[in-house]
This record gives sequence, C-alpha cells and structure tokens, in this order.
Amino acid sequence: MTNDRIILGIDPGTIVMGYGVLQVAANKPVLLALGILQLNKYDDHYLRLRRIFERVTGLIDQYCPDELAIEAPFFGKNVQSMLKLGRAQGVAMAAALNRDIPIFEYAPLKIKMSITGNGQASKEQVAGMLQRFLRIPQENMLPQLDATDGLAAAVCHYFQTNNPVSEKKYTGWKDFIAKNPGKVAGGK
Repeated sequence: MTNDRIILGIDPGTIVMGYGVLQVAANKPVLLALGILQLNKYDDHYLRLRRIFERVTGLIDQYCPDELAIEAPFFGKNVQSMLKLGRAQGVAMAAALNRDIPIFEYAPLKIKMSITGNGQASKEQVAGMLQRFLRIPQENMLPQLDATDGLAAAVCHYFQTNNPVSEKKYTGWKDFIAKNPGKVAGGK
C-alpha cells in the first residue's frame, strides 16, 4: 500500500451525514475537506438514502479517494434507528463500491480510541484532538460534530494503516526518545 493517498471518511446518518477528506503525502496527513449533508429537510427516508448516495458519489468524483473509512453502526436499544443507520451506511458503501474504492469499517469505540486514546471520549474531545493534530484553524471547524466524526474515521484509518514496521531495537524509553525526538512532545 502506497503511503501517498486520499482517504474519504464518512459518519453515516439519516438526519446528518458527516464527512472528511484526508490527503496523505509523504506520510503527512492534511485536511482537504470537512462537511455535512443535512437530510432532515427530506421527509421520505428513501429520498434521504438517495441523497446520501449522490453526495458520496459526488465526493468520490471530486476528490478521487483511494480508500473509504466509515464508522460502523453501533448496537443500540432502538432497533428502528439502528436499521435506518445501517441503511445509510450501506448506501454510502454502495457508492464507494460502485467506483471500486476499498472500504474500511471502524467501530465508534475504535475511532475514539485511535484519536483520543479514550474509547469513551466525547464528540467535542474528538473534534479538539483532530483540530490540534491536523492544525485546523478555528474558522474552518464546523459546529456540527458529525463532520469531525467523519474526519475521525479517515484519521483512524490513517493511523491504522500508516504504522510502518520498525526494525529498530530499543533498550528502554530513554533510548526510544533519543532515537525518535520528533515523536515525543517536547522533543527536538
């Protein structure tokens, strides 16, 4: 897998779908796009699914992603809500499959853990970590946290697939820090 790629991240939803587009060049992630698809203006559930398919297809045509990272539905008490969310996810996945884009699915717990180190982190904490990690100016942040949830799926995928296997051997933490100053906060 080449390290230079574009990852489309999707947070599926039938009321609001969030997305983020991440470009990875020379192992450095850069935000290309962040947004939402507002669906509550459509009363018909099937029309919402059509809009999801059209928007994801449009994002694919615009940004030419190499991979799609999508948040998996989580088990909830409301079966009808879970079914609708699964349909939204399926439609987004169908758009990617229609363009031969590989799909990577991540549980919400995995995404939060990957971004914040805490699987129980709030949406606000996830957004704050993404803003710092990608150096996103405050004016580019959206008030809808569904957008950063979509971006979080893309960044989680980046973290999961961008860890090169290290041949280095370390004798301890001091040795690791000495050999990797750029990986440690406050390092030189």
